[in-house]
Amino acid sequence: MAFEGVRAWSPAEPALYTADARLMKGEIAFDDLIDRFGFREVAVEGQKILLNGEPVRIRGVCRHEDHPQFGCALPFSAMAADLAIIRDLGANSVRTAHYPNDERFLDLCDEQGILVWEENHARGLSLEQMQNPNFERQAEQVTREMVEQHCNHPSVYIWGILNECASDSPFGKECYKKQFALIRSLDESRPRSFASCKFKTDICFGLPEVVSYNIYPQWYHETPAAEYLADLYGWVQTQTEGAGKPFMITEIGAGGIYGFRSAYGTKWSEENQAKTLREQLDAVLSFPDCVGVYIWQFCDIRVSEEWWGGRPRTMNNKGVTDEYRRPKLCYQAVKEIYKDKK
Repeated sequence: MAFEGVRAWSPAEPALYTADARLMKGEIAFDDLIDRFGFREVAVEGQKILLNGEPVRIRGVCRHEDHPQFGCALPFSAMAADLAIIRDLGANSVRTAHYPNDERFLDLCDEQGILVWEENHARGLSLEQMQNPNFERQAEQVTREMVEQHCNHPSVYIWGILNECASDSPFGKECYKKQFALIRSLDESRPRSFASCKFKTDICFGLPEVVSYNIYPQWYHETPAAEYLADLYGWVQTQTEGAGKPFMITEIGAGGIYGFRSAYGTKWSEENQAKTLREQLDAVLSFPDCVGVYIWQFCDIRVSEEWWGGRPRTMNNKGVTDEYRRPKLCYQAVKEIYKDKK
């Protein structure tokens, strides 16, 4: 069956269509499924990610489903409010760190033309944790459910797995290989990736279509962002199987506590966070061989006691807004850069 006048889904024109399927018994419908979708093509060509044949340039934020009023069960209105802020920031993409997101949030991204990196629920696992007998079964179950339930969302342009896990070990590599194979068996239409933090030790870049790194120059160490990025990229291109693939920064950022101001740019001050983010983003978005960046992160979030890692307030304070979505000084800096680097 052919349809005339079909429009492609894109961020500029997020055209959507509805499929209505019914199970009939004679002339009586006893079950139905209504689903919405869009027509668009995502492809990898050399070092570029293409959407409908045009190169994609990611200006994104990582977002947790977390809110001081609602916990992890955000109502529709809070999701819509988050996306309004993200759009005002000039971002064109959201990374669902680090788990599949609510169907309603993806519906909103479909409607508003926001590109989505969606990933399974596994982050920061050591080799010992990945060797737990329950790990692979649980991770593969989440991956299968994510792809099968969300594959019709045109906003989802890439699948991610296993953020910052043991991708520097042979056992870890086998886990990545199995989960990437599972995704490919379920969906051949999207590229795959994972966010690595293994500086010059990762051995898994031959598996996905896109190479992605989480880096924090000028926050966890003093190396200038441009220098650190060029060094890392050079290693990927000359020493790994990721050479010649699209290269993306999936986390970058700095901490800042809302309301803490310092004329000296003290660490954790809003001034220091704004300065650091400006320098980081300028470096990444000026790097010609990087297809984009995701800021860590959209808003401040809670962390559990064992993950606090010296973070004030037992919070991850790297949001461009605080947990109540109040903008910090860095918000305007990010907005200016994202608007300028379109």
